[in-house]
Amino acid sequence: MSTAPNVHPIIAEVTERVAARSAETRAAYLERVAAAHEEGPVRRGLDCSNLAHGFAAMEGVDKAALRASRAPGVAIVSSYNDMLSAHQPMQEYPALLKGSVRQAGGVAQFAGGVPAMCDGVTQGRPGMELSLFSREVIAMSTAIALSHDMFDAALLLGVCDKIVPGLLIGALSFGHLPTILVPAGPMNSGLPNKEKARVRQLYAEGKATREDLLDAEAASYHSAGTCTFYGTANSNQMVVEVMGLHLPGASFVQPNSPLRRVLTEEAGRRVVKLSRGEEYTPVSRVIDEKAVVNGVIALLATGGSTNHTMHLVAIAAAAGIQLTWDDFSDLSSVIPLLARVYPNGSADINHFHAAGGIQFLVGTLLDAGLLHEDVQTVAGPGLHRYRQEPILSEGELVWRDVPTRSLDEDVLRPAWRPFAADGGLRMVAGNLGRAVIKVSAVAPEHRIVQAPARVFTDQKSFKDAFEAGELDRDVVVVIRQQGPQANGMPELHGLTPALGVLMDRGHQVALLTDGRMSGASGKIPAAIQVTPEAAAGGPIARIADGDVVRLDAKAGTLDVLVGDEELARRELVDSPPSEASWTGTGRELFAALRRAVGPADQGASVFGPLTPEHFGAPAHTLTPVEVTQ
Repeated sequence: MSTAPNVHPIIAEVTERVAARSAETRAAYLERVAAAHEEGPVRRGLDCSNLAHGFAAMEGVDKAALRASRAPGVAIVSSYNDMLSAHQPMQEYPALLKGSVRQAGGVAQFAGGVPAMCDGVTQGRPGMELSLFSREVIAMSTAIALSHDMFDAALLLGVCDKIVPGLLIGALSFGHLPTILVPAGPMNSGLPNKEKARVRQLYAEGKATREDLLDAEAASYHSAGTCTFYGTANSNQMVVEVMGLHLPGASFVQPNSPLRRVLTEEAGRRVVKLSRGEEYTPVSRVIDEKAVVNGVIALLATGGSTNHTMHLVAIAAAAGIQLTWDDFSDLSSVIPLLARVYPNGSADINHFHAAGGIQFLVGTLLDAGLLHEDVQTVAGPGLHRYRQEPILSEGELVWRDVPTRSLDEDVLRPAWRPFAADGGLRMVAGNLGRAVIKVSAVAPEHRIVQAPARVFTDQKSFKDAFEAGELDRDVVVVIRQQGPQANGMPELHGLTPALGVLMDRGHQVALLTDGRMSGASGKIPAAIQVTPEAAAGGPIARIADGDVVRLDAKAGTLDVLVGDEELARRELVDSPPSEASWTGTGRELFAALRRAVGPADQGASVFGPLTPEHFGAPAHTLTPVEVTQ
């Protein structure tokens, strides 16, 4: 794979090794995609009874167009529900999209809904143990929606955490279909995130009431739209836009605004153009090795969610591309941190957008040779289109260049004057295995911690020990049996306020877990997603209370200071919940996924190992295939 001469040599090297590593699996994937592509509306190949079922409920011109098999069919797959603020604005999107697709000469049908759960609602609850597995359910639900051979393109409506990766993984199984992701945008700014965090810590210390806490939370999460901190939801939008899957500038336009409405309608018109003729652009062509690397770079340059160390690996695998944690680590060493958005700063995502947003970020990274420009996007060839922002001019949607300087360098900076020289996401490894640590919000003096371990297997036991004063000292809090095989790998945000209190009291504090912390990882040094996990017999399962653990984010090491022989002969003293006890809140329905899930560094996926046979073709017969119109 050739790269442009102005691309940083480390980026070129990582991209080339990803392509070399993926040669057989990518070729097998593209061969399968090429076999699935047909000229003209695919439904022409359906038997009459099948086709009649497909348009029976339609009316008027749409029904006539479907029957005649002339117009391209567009599937709408949505995660709409009105409980979740991020997805509530999508209620009106299908009608808007059907109208704009019809205007462009196509016919759109609502093909299926996918589940969307909120980690904010389920945090610390049993339902949180279904969260990561919901990504696989969403991927399979997307595949069911697209499985009817009625569609020539797809519009995917989703925003948060597992929803966008799940939609995209499902769509990549239909890689011959042009696909645009349609976001909803963030809510207006509410209570500053720093103040919300302050009240949370006061509550953890017993210095604020539950009513005080609820007032602060309600002032933060107060309307329709995505939460405004830079968690996985907003990291999703950042990553997929820089990968070329959104219309330029679509990510952070607020819901219920005239511009958001017009951008949504334009997605319908655009996907029809991409579905046929000279502009035919299947999603398999957009998601290639360079686009995957661009997605990692966007994540690193903005201090985004650690969840994407799993999600991007799984998305890449769905396109036949083998991405590893070493690729993240090597890219992080040369990608500067250009954004400070909570929890990596005091600003929220609306401030980031106002300072220049994705358009400024893409521009400064391209100018510095830190992104691949020569990629295919839903806006056309080349990433340069994503330097432009959408506006309404006399009611019409147009794109214009953004200022070449940041409008607020406390929030967003050029590549030549970064907040930090590297991306702040690092891999650590040692006799405890491998883990991810996000240091962009961790003060330099807290990036090396050596302290006695205190071991827990659930969040409640930790909170009880904190409230009893047992942790008021230097401590590495170990919370194990939280990996994907153990209990679905829940996020552990509920630990943050108490850990923050201990740090503010002057103690050395770190967290070590085979669970997740995700986009809300903040000032506490946290080695997360430890693999091998405790449920798989990983070394984390052999740590005992009082063992000295050393986490050195600067050197990239993670060790328990115990001899190898002693560590190896220790008996395992705890175990994951049995299938009989892993029940309630629907968990028993997910037992098969828990048994099948892979390790965190391979995407925590249930879809099996990445081999050419995974894509339905023997390796020895394969040569790379380019999908053509």
